[in-house]
Amino acid sequence: MARMGYVAKGTVYAITGVLTFLAAFNLGGQKTGKFQVIEFLEKQPFGKALLILIGLGFLCYSTWRFIQAIQDPEGDGKNAQAKIERTGFFASGVIYLILAAYTVLQLFNLGSPSGGNGQNSALISGKIGVCIFGIIGLGVAIASYYQFKKVYSGEFLNKFENRSISEKTRRTTIKNTGNLGLIARGTILAIISYFFVHAAIASNTSEIKKTSDAFSFIQDSSYGSWLLGMVAAGLVCYAIYVFMMVRYRQFQD
Repeated sequence: MARMGYVAKGTVYAITGVLTFLAAFNLGGQKTGKFQVIEFLEKQPFGKALLILIGLGFLCYSTWRFIQAIQDPEGDGKNAQAKIERTGFFASGVIYLILAAYTVLQLFNLGSPSGGNGQNSALISGKIGVCIFGIIGLGVAIASYYQFKKVYSGEFLNKFENRSISEKTRRTTIKNTGNLGLIARGTILAIISYFFVHAAIASNTSEIKKTSDAFSFIQDSSYGSWLLGMVAAGLVCYAIYVFMMVRYRQFQD
């Protein structure tokens, strides 16, 4: 179940990275996030079948995250860091459960347009909205910090089977794609965190910023196309790293 979930996750990041890389250099494609990837898949040949597969993958990944959060199958422990990580697992489970539900809605043509935030923003206006945005911003900032922490410590290698990291070429692939992918992912999360915290400070919760907005933020900076291309390539590396996890990761203590 965990491996099926990681296949779905890796697929989404691969498509996101490729489409955004093409958009960075005006080669087609589009700056996209997870919800737009679902819509992209729907438009492909055998789109309905692809949605069924990706929806099942999201559901598997969500269930695995909930198991990690509640049962601790990998023996992470109960210290402060482990509790923070398990809280993050639970939040990830909620996000991918929402993605699974959205995929089902798209399957029956019931999904809302990706650009429509008006109704959602109306529900989180005022002081409550400011608090929610602040909490989300802080949570995403913590998630971003942990991406960079994994790169600095190299701890992401600890989850792999010994035989997968004892062979030099394989270890190099896992390490390099993991480092580049986690840096790219951490960068995107840091920008999204900035969006939410800034909106909370300015008491402006009228619009929810997404991954595609983070891509636009990067592209609008100096050397934006090159920076966006680098981040997009990093997300493709992250997808490769996730696929390596599918093959070689340990999923229990």
